[in-house]
Amino acid sequence: MRILVAHNFYQADGGEDVVFKNESSLLESRGHTVITYMDHNDRIREMSALTLGTTTIWNRGTVASLRWLIERERPEIAHFHNTFPLISPSAYYACKRAGIPVVQTLHNYRLLCPTATLFRDGSPCEECLDRSLWRGVKHGCYRDSRSATAGVAAMLSFHRFRNTWRDGVECFIALTHFSKNKFVQAGFPEKKIEVKPNFVNPDPGCRTQSGGYALFVGRLSQEKGASTLLSAWRNLASQVPLRIVGEGPLRSNLEQLARQHRLSCVRFEGRLSHEDSILAIKGASFLIFPSRCWETFGMVAIEAFACGTPVIASRLGAAAEIVRDGHTGLHFTPGDAQDLAVKVEWAIEHTREMEQMGRNARSEYETKYTAERNYEMLMQIYHNAINSHQGQQIPRHAVDPLVVGS
Repeated sequence: MRILVAHNFYQADGGEDVVFKNESSLLESRGHTVITYMDHNDRIREMSALTLGTTTIWNRGTVASLRWLIERERPEIAHFHNTFPLISPSAYYACKRAGIPVVQTLHNYRLLCPTATLFRDGSPCEECLDRSLWRGVKHGCYRDSRSATAGVAAMLSFHRFRNTWRDGVECFIALTHFSKNKFVQAGFPEKKIEVKPNFVNPDPGCRTQSGGYALFVGRLSQEKGASTLLSAWRNLASQVPLRIVGEGPLRSNLEQLARQHRLSCVRFEGRLSHEDSILAIKGASFLIFPSRCWETFGMVAIEAFACGTPVIASRLGAAAEIVRDGHTGLHFTPGDAQDLAVKVEWAIEHTREMEQMGRNARSEYETKYTAERNYEMLMQIYHNAINSHQGQQIPRHAVDPLVVGS
């Protein structure tokens, strides 16, 4: 199969970038021809606010480039990961004009919320779902700027008006059932959303023993629950070693808090390579996933599963779906440092039970999150999208040159 795979890279490497690369490599390893179309947010530095705003809504350059690429390479299907902000949803129309079905992975909540997180003021927020996208503008949710938020809201409003999500995409891929339900709640057609998780490849192999420490791997930010983590360690009766891997806006504040409360057992390690992060996960007694937002997935959690490391996770969103309480790890109340401390103490005192949870986690990985299983699911989605697309009429606004941007 000839597959066009498109992605807009972020300025700082993120999980979506990794998934784009992994899925492309997986397809190539199975003998498919992968045609990539990429843009990078480093280009934003060269653009005026006006140019960026109009490009985010409709990128004529993307449309022209994709038309040329499709004509030359003749893909059978197009799979988009991130289009924000430079590729823009206008890319779907280039595919539609050529009669190419489109698949879009829903890595985040960008199509529902200007910040892509459904999170505001320390807790999940559904104002843009229940009321209007312009609630986000009122609060200046995106980059703490009303004007920047208005730009994203304008893009979303424009494409809702044009029915881009309904007519331009054959199939959406949600990473969890929780995430799918949020998009259905927002009005997306349920029959167009398939659930396919991410995967870990290559298989890191199951750990043989743990190093007697707790581990956090992720962005040090409010929505990821980093503050809850430090507050929990202040409540612990014992000095449990904690390794914190990652960077983010809260790092300096958290380091200051650790010094202030003499948490000598807490060590900040900054960003590690993927290989070193996997080694850290393999050596941990357990991984902590304290997110306070509605995650669409939890890549670090399934990496822990692949290593046979149990996970203590927030009882919230995708984290609660991926980690089964008492089976592959433990749940705690989101944002509740005292409850997290209780669960950490229990984990330290019940090593045999936690070791069994680690074995269960490894089995969960082998059943759901391997490259082989993911490939089967992805190809089924592609075949269904192609079959569903055949015989459909191309919407007039995807081909009529009198319509703006086509």
